[in-house]
Amino acid sequence: MTSEFELIRQHFTRNGRHTDLGVGDDAALFTPTAGMQLVVSTDMLAEGTHFLPDTDPHDLGWKTLAVNISDIAAMGATPRWGLLALALPSADEAWIAAFARGLFECAQAFDVDLVGGDTTRGPRTLCVTIFGEVPSGHAITRDGAGAGDEVWVTGLPGRAALGLAHLQDRVRLTGTGAAECIAALQRPHPRVAAGRALRDVASAMLDVSDGVAGDLAHILERSGVGAELEVAALPLDALTAFGASQEAARMACLSGGDDYELLFTAPPARRADIERIGAGLDLAITCIGRITDTPGLRIVATDGRVGTAGGYDHFR
Repeated sequence: MTSEFELIRQHFTRNGRHTDLGVGDDAALFTPTAGMQLVVSTDMLAEGTHFLPDTDPHDLGWKTLAVNISDIAAMGATPRWGLLALALPSADEAWIAAFARGLFECAQAFDVDLVGGDTTRGPRTLCVTIFGEVPSGHAITRDGAGAGDEVWVTGLPGRAALGLAHLQDRVRLTGTGAAECIAALQRPHPRVAAGRALRDVASAMLDVSDGVAGDLAHILERSGVGAELEVAALPLDALTAFGASQEAARMACLSGGDDYELLFTAPPARRADIERIGAGLDLAITCIGRITDTPGLRIVATDGRVGTAGGYDHFR
């Protein structure tokens, strides 16, 4: 039987571009770039909660790193180094090899060095700690939104939730719609370039992991403000074109999760800058509401009625 250390050496040891000492010692060594602050985040994926037991391990390897890179993107930072901790029910070499291929494909795509980690036996759980860099004093946080700011979101939030609903037979999407939404669920593409471009434009920002409404509530709480979201402004037409009903599309966008798009606020005077960023990246960036002085999040329906919506919560 292959040992733990042989598995690490065979599947998870690569030469790094930004690392002084990587996998194989008690700890890694790396030298931050002068004038930069370190940005650190960690995220865990547990089987049955974050991914289905039959998820393709190659896709899962990509997603495990991508969801962590997204947290770095949400700070306007550049990802650099990652640590990987794995709990696995068995040393299934075929599964591990496919997982490692997906992981390192994502690492190569976003120029991240895997510098260490740990393995143990247990229910399948995947945890990455990610390190990035941002020019000192220029990180985008959640607490900078001000009354009058506009609320924006990148891409098409709701695709991943619809992909999961399709796999669970809760909605039936078209063939191409199902393929796109399942790909969004299983191989998300963190918006690193957009995050960096928005560094001196956005007043507050985070990534959409628990739904637009739920995640916007975090900005509102940290910034001490409220917001109004316009349902008519949400990019729902593309979701209904995939075969989802209007209601399913609305709920997926507002209360779904796993999108890893960027949700941010910015003063109206920066609208032209945001539009230029979107055009330069060939990325849809949509204004969906505004920040108000009145606390709380209000969802304005197409008929003018005002309601509320929540996001995903692991403990509800």
